Amino acid sequence: MARLFAPGTSGNCNTAGVQSRPHHGCCHGSTSSGGNLRAAVFGANDGIISNVSLILGVAGAFSDNSIALLSAVLLAATPALAQQPAAAPANVGSITHLSGTLTVRRADGSQRFLSVKSGVAEGDTLQTVQGTYARLRFDDGAEVVLRPDSQMKIEEFKFDQQKPEADNMFFSLLKGGLRSVTGLLGRRSRDRVKVSAPNATIGIRGTHFGLLFCDNNCGAIPMPGGGAPANGLHVDVIDGSVFISNNAGQQVLNAGQFGYVANQATAPAAVPPQQGIQVTMPLAISRNAGPGGSLGKARNDAECAIP
Repeated sequence: MARLFAPGTSGNCNTAGVQSRPHHGCCHGSTSSGGNLRAAVFGANDGIISNVSLILGVAGAFSDNSIALLSAVLLAATPALAQQPAAAPANVGSITHLSGTLTVRRADGSQRFLSVKSGVAEGDTLQTVQGTYARLRFDDGAEVVLRPDSQMKIEEFKFDQQKPEADNMFFSLLKGGLRSVTGLLGRRSRDRVKVSAPNATIGIRGTHFGLLFCDNNCGAIPMPGGGAPANGLHVDVIDGSVFISNNAGQQVLNAGQFGYVANQATAPAAVPPQQGIQVTMPLAISRNAGPGGSLGKARNDAECAIP
């Protein structure tokens, strides 16, 4: 079966809230003296030694004006050194298509609005709002589309073309739904690709699959026979296979099959196609043609901080 996805196609400013896009701006000597000098340097670098200790230690050990000047420089640098931010995690993928508002909570707790071409990293929790679809492409070629009102955390993504032994891909679907096609990592290291949901864990075996977790929020999604989907996890497989497990049991689903998990106390089960739910995406998001980009009301010219 042909792949649903293909490769697709940022500034800073402050705004407030995460449920609506902004409308303005971008968002819219001696052994003794040597020891004291080392203490001064290390104290300035890591904050272990207080400013008073630095002054007294250097003044007591040295009388030379040049050394006194050095201590003063180190003291002045102490606040700046202490305030150096930690290096940001390396990106493991990026946003290629977006229709609406997409936010991220970084591993350090900061929050941002994302746009097309924004990078994503380990520890990021992505969230779409009502009406938003977001498509991501990872470094190994894997792709994920998030449905509206969904949350997904990139728990771990380790991929090096030359080091397959280090492969690892682990996402958590916290809310809503997604559709995904695995990349090189999933094809060469099938036992190292997992997605967790609130009531089950899904092992991926080089596949194209969909997940939808309902918690009294799927009323707008039609069932084949009418009505709304039941609460719980709904799974569909287009290509390959998945292995679903929880505390109560396990179930393998192959291409063309559907599954359902009611809760942690209920084993995963296959369901007939007429009762299954296939997670679908708009053509503009799922099509292979085109370079990708912003769709509808989404912006592609900014990545903005949320204070």
